[in-house]
Amino acid sequence: MRVLMIGDIMGEVGRSALSTYLPRLKRTHQPDAIIVNGENAADDGRGITRGIAREFFGAGIDGITLGNHTWDKREIFDFIDDEPRMIRPANYPEGAPGASVAKLSLSRGELTVISLMGRTFLANLDCPFRKADEILKSLGKTGPILVDFHAETTSEKQALSWYLDGRVSAVIGTHTHVQTADERILPGGTAFLSDVGMTGPYDSVLGMEREIVIKRFLTQLPVRFEVAEGRVQLNGVLLDFDSSGKARGIKRIRIDDDQPWFE
Repeated sequence: MRVLMIGDIMGEVGRSALSTYLPRLKRTHQPDAIIVNGENAADDGRGITRGIAREFFGAGIDGITLGNHTWDKREIFDFIDDEPRMIRPANYPEGAPGASVAKLSLSRGELTVISLMGRTFLANLDCPFRKADEILKSLGKTGPILVDFHAETTSEKQALSWYLDGRVSAVIGTHTHVQTADERILPGGTAFLSDVGMTGPYDSVLGMEREIVIKRFLTQLPVRFEVAEGRVQLNGVLLDFDSSGKARGIKRIRIDDDQPWFE
C-alpha cells in the first residue's frame, strides 16, 4: 500500500498549492490513499470549515487530520461528528466531539489513521503514549496504521516513534511547518519523520507574513499574524507498506520555486 501524506495546509494559499500540484502527484506516485493535515486550512490559517473539508474530499483526499487549532472555527462543532474521515487528536479529554481514528477502506485494503497531539509546549492533554496503547489494544488485528503526531518538539516525536516501533506502520510529525530531513524506518518496521512540513506560502515565517512576525520579535508587542501571499510550497511524504503493515519505503516530497519539481 502506498500512502501520500501532505503537511499542514496553510490558508487559501496552501489550498491553491494543493489543487495545483495534487493531480500531478497522483499521476507520478499513484498513491492508494492521500492524507492531509487540515487544521490551518481556513483563510486566516486557524481551523477548518465545512466547505474546505468538502473541497478536500472532492479533490480526492481520503482523510484529514487536525491538531491544536481543531476548535478555532466555531462551525466545526456543527459538522465534526458527521465526518468520520476527519479526525481530531485522540488524547483530548473524554467527551470531546469528533472521531480520533479513521478506518479507510481502500482498493488495496484498510488503512487506519490515528491523530495524536504532543504535550510539550502545547495544551496539557491526556498522555499520547498511553492513549496510543489504548487505541491499539482496541483495534486488534488490522492493516497498516498511520499516526499523525501533532507535536512541537522533536524529542517527543522521536520518543513516540520508538515507543510505537513495530506496532504501527508510520509515525509522521506535523505542526512545526518546517520539513525535517530525518526520515527513516526503525528496526521494528515503523517509518518515522519528525515533521512533514507545510503546504502554503513559501516566502513567509511558518506561513505568516514575515514582516509582522519580525515586528513581534523586535518589539515584543502584540501583533495580529496574517497568512502570507505570493510564492508557494508543498511538503509531503510518500510511504510504502507491505501486506503485514510494515514500512518498506519513506520518501520526502518538497516543491517550491527554488526546486519546482522532483522525480
